[in-house]
Amino acid sequence: MFTGIIESLGKVITIENEGTNVHYTIKSNFTKELKIDQSVAHNGVCLTVVALNDDEYTVTAIKETLQKTNLNLLQVNDIVNLERGMKLGDRLDGHLVQGHVDQTGKCIAIKEENGSWLFTFQYDSSLGNITIEKGSITISGTSLTVVNSKEDQFSVAIIPYTYENTIFKNIEIDSVLNLEFDVIGKYVARLHKR
Repeated sequence: MFTGIIESLGKVITIENEGTNVHYTIKSNFTKELKIDQSVAHNGVCLTVVALNDDEYTVTAIKETLQKTNLNLLQVNDIVNLERGMKLGDRLDGHLVQGHVDQTGKCIAIKEENGSWLFTFQYDSSLGNITIEKGSITISGTSLTVVNSKEDQFSVAIIPYTYENTIFKNIEIDSVLNLEFDVIGKYVARLHKR
């Protein structure tokens, strides 16, 4: 379980294919605190640490993860949002995030607004995911509040701190990001279909 509060940025050092799996080696400032079998969210995708080496660690993504997320678009030297699993008893500063990406979305607009930014994303609503005005959304691991909710798109307002300390400063029009919709909203949507 995660909070969607990005702890650090990591750098992709190597990408290795093994069958349908892909191994990503990441350089981070908290690697020395990690241990094998620990969960770390990478752009919102929960992956298990399988190897450690100095300030680098390796995680493995399976075929299904690669199909539902933007991890298959990562390249060596790309920067990723990182968050370690939350500790029981810690403050929940974001919202409950599972690290299970529902689908990807595409950035369709970026508007600077006198010191902050408004990012708009479009997604395939036929997959049954929804946003609600002032509800929570996780974009590549970052817990955010939805504004301008529509059937297949929504916007989020990004403050300077979030912009500088996450991958948002690298997002461009047509960038593909991981989306994890609010877990409570997913259950409500499922019940509504019955």
